[in-house]
Amino acid sequence: MTVLQIIACYLIIMNIVGFFFMGIDKWRAKKHAWRISEATLLLVAVLGGAAGSLLGMHLFHHKTRHWYFLYGIPAMLVVHILLGIFIWKGPVQFIFL
Repeated sequence: MTVLQIIACYLIIMNIVGFFFMGIDKWRAKKHAWRISEATLLLVAVLGGAAGSLLGMHLFHHKTRHWYFLYGIPAMLVVHILLGIFIWKGPVQFIFL
């Protein structure tokens, strides 16, 4: 596997984890059960799962009233996209997009 394939696999896994964590936490909130901490949900988003977390937030209507989720996760997604472009195109080509 190439480095880009490893990064792609990692990001796919993190986004699946972020999506499922949002769904599981919403389900547990409804059941008044043990919850996944907000720090863990944000950590998964920071570590590459922002797209999955954002999709999970909106699909499950979870954490949409917290400003740090409402604005933080989309901001993380933008950073991830910019980093992806930077890695894919390289530093010199990135400047001239």
